[in-house]
Amino acid sequence: MISSLRWKGASFTAPFLLGFVFLYLLPMGYAAYQSLFREEQSGLGLGGSSQSFVGLDNYLEGLTDSAFMGSVLRVALFACVQIPLMLLISLVLALLLDSLTSRTAGRFRILLLVPYMIPGVVAAIVWINLYSPNVGPLTPLGDALGFDWDFFTPSMVWPSIGNLLTWHGIGYNMVIIYSALQAVPRELFEAARLDGASEWRIARSIKVPYVRSALVLTGLLSIIQMLQIFNEPALFRNVTPQTVDDKFTPIMIIYNAAFNAGNYHYAATLSVLLALILGIASFVFYRLTSKEAD
Repeated sequence: MISSLRWKGASFTAPFLLGFVFLYLLPMGYAAYQSLFREEQSGLGLGGSSQSFVGLDNYLEGLTDSAFMGSVLRVALFACVQIPLMLLISLVLALLLDSLTSRTAGRFRILLLVPYMIPGVVAAIVWINLYSPNVGPLTPLGDALGFDWDFFTPSMVWPSIGNLLTWHGIGYNMVIIYSALQAVPRELFEAARLDGASEWRIARSIKVPYVRSALVLTGLLSIIQMLQIFNEPALFRNVTPQTVDDKFTPIMIIYNAAFNAGNYHYAATLSVLLALILGIASFVFYRLTSKEAD
């Protein structure tokens, strides 16, 4: 009977395991295999091409590629500002919802989730039009208030993208944090109020520590998403190519190497390097933010 229950339990995970193997493990393995080769042209390039095994030479080239490593550093610095800001706003919204009645919180929760329901490409197009000095309302508003801002200049393009990502992502992170808050025993709040604790003290000393794991989870997901940012900079490039070039983010470099330059082996190498960087960054973040076992 126990064996039968185990097989039944395993059958529920089979769709996920099959998807994980065929959509993640096998493509990653194939990319790692392709990264060990290089396409070489014979003669003056008029003849055929052949693949030659180069071992780790592609990885050495990727690690010394100033454009790729510079894009990784650029996105990492942006993430260090954007992710904490987005999580802070999501946490504040979750705390405010938790202080409301269930019926009222449900209405606001749906309203805050609307931006996340919009596809990322559509959201980027909407905000690019809002930023546009020709058709958008923000430039005339800035003129009326005495602000001479241009959202597509080098100094404003990252804040513009960050505002878009924050607007699009706070609802999703807020729901995760709010769900964790719902699991906190309500008796703790009543006991704290009887002891004279204010709502601010309850939120800081009880609610926030209880949602630590949810904050770690949303932080990990945000790091993984941020280092793979592609849609927003690619759409911004169509509007302001002089500010957003084709080497703006790591994924844009990988895309251009694969589909514009036709260098699939080097693109596979950069993909593997980016996956390793993501793994290391996620591991370091988890170790720094998780509580050590007593």
